[in-house]
Amino acid sequence: MKNPMLEVVSLLLEKLLLISNFMLFSSGATGEDKGRNSFYETSSFHRGDVLEVPRTHLTHYGIYLGDNRVAHMMPDILLALTDDMGRTQKVVSNKRLILGVIVRVASIRVDTVEDFAYGANILVNHLDESLQKKALLNEEVARRAEKLLGFTPYSLLWNNCEHFVTYCRYGTPISPQSDKKGTFPEHTLPPESPLQIFYCPFYQWLKLPSLM
Repeated sequence: MKNPMLEVVSLLLEKLLLISNFMLFSSGATGEDKGRNSFYETSSFHRGDVLEVPRTHLTHYGIYLGDNRVAHMMPDILLALTDDMGRTQKVVSNKRLILGVIVRVASIRVDTVEDFAYGANILVNHLDESLQKKALLNEEVARRAEKLLGFTPYSLLWNNCEHFVTYCRYGTPISPQSDKKGTFPEHTLPPESPLQIFYCPFYQWLKLPSLM
């Protein structure tokens, strides 16, 4: 049975996180071609590596699949509005990202390294050291990421890009950066939390926590 109070507090925390990180998302909007004009040396990347892009307040993560391709979780409002692959496959703009966070709709998608990093520096497998966890074999990591490609509900606290990569890399979905901003230990996560990567009707993304 769900805890109504926990769900309400969870929703409030997510909204506060969204507001606190609004400047982060906005900073990426200026010059939307910035990432496309950058060059990254990918010869040192291996399939299954975790790519980490530090930002001002948060860090974005992805799994390198080889051939200049990165699988990563991205909120995107267009996924709730259209089935046109030609539109949704384009690089996610700042406005699409913010609205996607608000309505909790995202996808695990594949982009080039340039579009993934958006002009920022890239760290490789930095999580291995910071989390002090043993990684799975790189090919297993990449295969896990590829199996999860597609739609997913999104949550800043319970199901974000860090949950995705830690599940692929270590077998357990965790997000230290959201834990630092939230107040709940991992064992209090609600039943629908990290990495239930299954179809979720749009009304479930939008619904408020039930108090019944």
